[in-house]
Amino acid sequence: MPDAEETGFEPATGDGPVLAESAAAARAAAVATAHGGLLQIRRLTNSEHPAPESVPAAWEVLRPVRAVSLALEAAGVRPSAVHASGLRASAGYLVHAGSAPGTVRVEWVGPAGSGASRDEEGALTRCAGVLRRLGWTALLYRGPRRRRFLEVEPPSGLRRATGR
Repeated sequence: MPDAEETGFEPATGDGPVLAESAAAARAAAVATAHGGLLQIRRLTNSEHPAPESVPAAWEVLRPVRAVSLALEAAGVRPSAVHASGLRASAGYLVHAGSAPGTVRVEWVGPAGSGASRDEEGALTRCAGVLRRLGWTALLYRGPRRRRFLEVEPPSGLRRATGR
């Protein structure tokens, strides 16, 4: 199995394996390092902006699933996870590409009986707050079966600047 140096850091999208308790501290350190690096990219590439850390960098706009996943994980929001069998193992956020190019969809999912549907409005409202503080546009919608989800996209000026 390749190590982290060979594959690079991957933020939790909510479709990964259950994290062993013994790996939690190392994961938290890796997330903090990756998020710190992202903020440094923002400072360097958004230098013309009065608050460069409050605006997504072009790198993020081109990789929105990774950027949104990293933002949520760095803020301490719990990602969902799946067992090796493919069944959902824990409740948390699930990030995947949205319906339009350059957008991301964030859902709050979990195994049957986990209470994910009961908790989704509060959890997604928290996710939206995290993302808005980092300059993303995050809108809460109600979809099929009355389940809520976030549609996330970069601010409109950044979409035009990157051709998205």
